[in-house]
Amino acid sequence: MATIQETKTTLEADAYRLSEALGELVRVVGFRDRDRACCYGLSVTQCYALKGVADATSLTVNDLASYLYLDKSTASRVANGLEDKGLLTRARDPDDGRVVRLVPTAAGWATWRQIDDDLAGEYVELLRAFDPDVRAAILELVGRLGGSFASRVDTTGGSCCVLPK
Repeated sequence: MATIQETKTTLEADAYRLSEALGELVRVVGFRDRDRACCYGLSVTQCYALKGVADATSLTVNDLASYLYLDKSTASRVANGLEDKGLLTRARDPDDGRVVRLVPTAAGWATWRQIDDDLAGEYVELLRAFDPDVRAAILELVGRLGGSFASRVDTTGGSCCVLPK
């Protein structure tokens, strides 16, 4: 049985390896996302915003800000850009006329479907190299990691970090 010090050392070593691996994955995927987004005349943030609104079928600007981990004014500017491109429109909430919701236009839906299909095609090629059990494990682990990271993100517009005094 491992001692507490051995476990801590192994856990810390694994944490550094995970940090390196995730850092590289985020860097490469971020580059891919930036490269892919400009194919549609959008920024990466606009692509994520369009996805969020399309997945929910409509969002308020506050909801979009939380989804994007941005403050409300930045999310509003992102939405304005998508509206200027004809991909989103603003509509009154049918249940509460005081609430304005962001809704994809027909062009917004078509653009998002094209982006989503293109990404899925890339992932088909990526996953083809793994047997079904490994694919299932990858999906489970990536989903759990994403959920774990998401649960630790402040979506209220708070500070991104707390510096030691």
